Amino acid sequence: MNSLIQTLPKVELHIHIEGSLEPEMMFALAQRNGVKLPYASVAEIKAAYQFENLQTFLDLYYSGAKVLQTEQDFYDLTWAYLQKCAAQSVRHTEIFFDPQTHTDRDMPFEVVLNGITAALQTGREQLQVSSALILCFLRHLSAEAAMATLEQALPYRDSLIGVGLDSSEMGHPPSKFQAVFDRARAEGLRTVAHAGEEGPPEYIWEAINLLKVSRIDHGVRCVEDPALVDYLVEHQIPLTVCPLSNVKLCVFETMANHNLKQLLDRGLCVTVNSDDPAYFGGYLNENFEAVQTALGLTNEDLKKLAKNSFRAAFLSDTERQQLAIG
Repeated sequence: MNSLIQTLPKVELHIHIEGSLEPEMMFALAQRNGVKLPYASVAEIKAAYQFENLQTFLDLYYSGAKVLQTEQDFYDLTWAYLQKCAAQSVRHTEIFFDPQTHTDRDMPFEVVLNGITAALQTGREQLQVSSALILCFLRHLSAEAAMATLEQALPYRDSLIGVGLDSSEMGHPPSKFQAVFDRARAEGLRTVAHAGEEGPPEYIWEAINLLKVSRIDHGVRCVEDPALVDYLVEHQIPLTVCPLSNVKLCVFETMANHNLKQLLDRGLCVTVNSDDPAYFGGYLNENFEAVQTALGLTNEDLKKLAKNSFRAAFLSDTERQQLAIG
């Protein structure tokens, strides 16, 4: 791996903690918790990681999440990811979690949150990896269910920095969740949303104008609307792009076809992230390596992407400076 990629201080802004559930851990937790998987071995799990689109991935993703049963499971999952961060010079990470994936199978909200936050605290103390937590609503579920989840989370407001929107994009525009995002902002939470991965540029406009997001997660289809690209450049609204995910889910046929370099050269605040690394073939450095190799990124491009990640993070200027040089 490029030594610059390995040592460059970076921030990760688009990581679903449930998506860091490696096949080995999935199998081990299934055995620990007596959960029956439709796979007889780790090899069979890995063989299933062939996706035609976002939905075929999500079907497997939600099935795998069933092995997460206890606070210790969520702690172990998060701790394993944080160790990856420490090994890859990730100084700060803003982690997504999907409480509805777990509460809909009758798991108490606090079991999920307590396990994750305990690991984040250990990561700060033992690994010096800074972190924040973003609660994501599942957009294929109702707006009413999202509001109920927000109400459930508000007693734990101090553990959260923001809310997001993920899961099946097509047919579930950001406008569906305007009321819950208004409520979240009123409670002092920052907002982000997945838009423009499989969904059209209009979804990006809705996320900006209706949900008042600080960042767009994915956003690669912005290029289909020149006025949108101009707006994103002018206002420097960050895009949290996930290259390996985009190829694995057939958003781009090959990495050589990815538009990240085009977006970077156009002046957008583009960042590189891993999305669901256990399913898509790599953590943050592997994503950097993939785009550097396929798109011919220069060292200056790599540094710009890393700088953008600090700019786009929900950090104070002092925190940015300390983490970038720490």
